[in-house]
Amino acid sequence: MSAHKIFIIGNMAKPGVREQIDALGPWLATVAQVTAVAPSRGPLPADAAACDLCVVFGGDGTLLSAARMAAPTGVPLLGVNMGKLGFLAEFSVEHLQQHLGEILAAGVPHTRRMMLDVCVAGGGQKRFCSPVANDICISAGPPFRMIELNLEQGDSHIVSYRGDGLVISTPTGSTGYNMSLGGPILDPTLEAMAISPIAPHSLTVRPIVVQPEQAVRVEAVRTNAGTAVIVDGQVSTQLAQGEVVEVRRAEYRFKIVIHPGRGFYRTLSDKLQWGMSPHQAT
Repeated sequence: MSAHKIFIIGNMAKPGVREQIDALGPWLATVAQVTAVAPSRGPLPADAAACDLCVVFGGDGTLLSAARMAAPTGVPLLGVNMGKLGFLAEFSVEHLQQHLGEILAAGVPHTRRMMLDVCVAGGGQKRFCSPVANDICISAGPPFRMIELNLEQGDSHIVSYRGDGLVISTPTGSTGYNMSLGGPILDPTLEAMAISPIAPHSLTVRPIVVQPEQAVRVEAVRTNAGTAVIVDGQVSTQLAQGEVVEVRRAEYRFKIVIHPGRGFYRTLSDKLQWGMSPHQAT
């Protein structure tokens, strides 16, 4: 039996995931010792921290959920794409079978990705906290009137945003909602936060990048009944007028296994057609 221990996280609600994991079972047993198979919405296996690798079956959302859970264990994640894009979950099933043995034999080479912690506080009391792998979105919500947010870092007031909200992203998340807002693409191994307004009520307001050494504070000056703080597009809480959203660099990173021979910019080009002319993309 292989000395390498792995556990599997799968989005069992996605069609074909459970069947694919079951079908790969006999092959996986020849490569590594599979200690557990866990659903993406459940707790981690008890022995997760003792494993060499976590293989995540699903899509990018499943991998983000796994990152929030598994980062404190220090176990690297390898994403197998069973969804649409597969930007973070880079491996196909065929590529998993092709490369898993060599990845384990090489000591599971990986990159470390900065994460954030976000807390929402009102009346001096924190009522919601969550780790963040991708981004935090403050969304105006129903009845969709413009909201107002004050942004500070340390002792400095940065700007007052008026518009439909803002997105604070990690370097990993810079290619998500941040990029769709016109925010900058950051190398995923950087230590930085990108802050991009959503439909700002001013032509002079632009995305910015800030260092993560000090926490960023967002005061909700004016909100709607449906204004919300949304973490990685998956976890959310309501944001009321007068409350404060505090975002700081997390103490831990999540580790991700990069597809052999495919760097970050190759993935940008292949998955998002970044840097391609319309003729090249067809």
